[in-house]
Amino acid sequence: MTRIELDRREFLKGCCAAATVGAAGPALFFSGDANAAANGYDTIVHVFLRGGIDGLNLVFPVSGEDRNHYEEARPRLHVPVSGENAALPLSTGGSATGFGLHGAASGLRDIWADGKLAIVHCCGMQTTVTRSHFDAQQYLDFGTPGSKGNGTGWLARALQAQSGVPSSVVMPALAVNSRMPANMLGATGALTMGSPTDFQLNGGAWAWQAVRQDSPAGFKGVRETLASLWQGNVGIEHAGRAADAALRTVAQQAYTATLPDGWPSTNFARQLWTVAQSIRFDLGLRYAALDVGGWDTHESQGNDGGGYYRDRVAELSAALAAFYGELTRTGEMARVTVVVQSEFGRRVRENGSGGTDHGYGNPLLVLGGPVNGGRFYGTWAGLHPETLSPYFGDIPVTTDYRRVFAELLQKRMGHAAVDQVFPGFGNYTPLGLFASASASAAPRAVAPEPVRQPVRQAPQPALSDIRTTSAPAEVAGEAASGPIRHRRGTVHIPKRISQPLLRLRLRLYRLMQEHRL
Repeated sequence: MTRIELDRREFLKGCCAAATVGAAGPALFFSGDANAAANGYDTIVHVFLRGGIDGLNLVFPVSGEDRNHYEEARPRLHVPVSGENAALPLSTGGSATGFGLHGAASGLRDIWADGKLAIVHCCGMQTTVTRSHFDAQQYLDFGTPGSKGNGTGWLARALQAQSGVPSSVVMPALAVNSRMPANMLGATGALTMGSPTDFQLNGGAWAWQAVRQDSPAGFKGVRETLASLWQGNVGIEHAGRAADAALRTVAQQAYTATLPDGWPSTNFARQLWTVAQSIRFDLGLRYAALDVGGWDTHESQGNDGGGYYRDRVAELSAALAAFYGELTRTGEMARVTVVVQSEFGRRVRENGSGGTDHGYGNPLLVLGGPVNGGRFYGTWAGLHPETLSPYFGDIPVTTDYRRVFAELLQKRMGHAAVDQVFPGFGNYTPLGLFASASASAAPRAVAPEPVRQPVRQAPQPALSDIRTTSAPAEVAGEAASGPIRHRRGTVHIPKRISQPLLRLRLRLYRLMQEHRL
């Protein structure tokens, strides 16, 4: 085992890199270089409706005994079958299903009619019951119902277990968010990007620091300056080069904030437009995650299918329909699957505040090219009070949500063992939601990649700037648990050493700035 000693120049360079990348945030830490790769695999888009959507006013009975129970439990909130906000009946093969969508969900109804929207009845966590937003969301984000101790998100594990992802892929996973969502925790290859037009170091008040055509000769902007600091072999410099590659790749794509004609101008639509462009640019996107809040409707939900809830459903439906239509028009939708999920449903019976309280079972929406849609899946338990009584008046969960994702991962993403993604969930019966990947249209032809020039690197600092000395005998035993390895002049430091060292660098760097050293 050896100890690391850095001279002042190498130490300051590491401090600057650490401070810069730390200020930019965790969104910049991911693998891959600046080469955009063609995506020959499917893309899963996971939409999490945070707050617990009232699924019973999105998908509900429009006829029969259950319709009577529905109206009795919701005398003010029920969606009517005629008039304003009237239900949109759903049929399968020309036969009525007895269910309908909210009148504001015409976009979803059209996807259903196209045979590419499937609805899973009474879906959720079958092994765990909780009415806590925080617990339920964490259980789902971690993919471990009843346990929050895993520490990694299910999408992160799906990406880690994904086969056939070249190291050159810049964007294997994307969270369209201002922060990394819990379902992607632990995914070092994931990128967090709230808006591609803002994904830069030279934005806002710092725009003057970018190199432009009229810049003085020899002028270097922030990105060029940082790139010159990230040419060594210290671990933080490898991360810096990956960050720079991400910035360059995103900047080189033709991202635009202007929505296509006919798209709604909502924030959710803009999120989906970012995903659509990322798919279209063939950046290797396998998994995308979006969060949509505002579904916790304890009060003033809206009588007779109107009000606040109607507006939220209209926003959801219109944006999904625009996304589906855009990618269908250009052919990419054949390899895209969107899953819309919420942490739980709402109580069947409305409350005294014109809203609904936390419940249990909920419909799960699945749409996209690979989906065998235009039909319901799972088991509808019914709304008879005797059926709901064992579940404290809630809609029961008859289909574990992991059955849907397990089938999706196996049939479309090529996962052999879904228990690597959902621990303890290996034996299940597929619902038949998805066509096999071999039945999909062949991926569109992609021009050969240009030959990339190797990245110019500064002279290796291993011999002149990094010195090693033998460790005392009393610490030599640590080598078995976490050795510091040497190869071609590169020093690899275990996390138990590198993380405290990084924190020390940052503290000293701030101290030097404060005293102008």
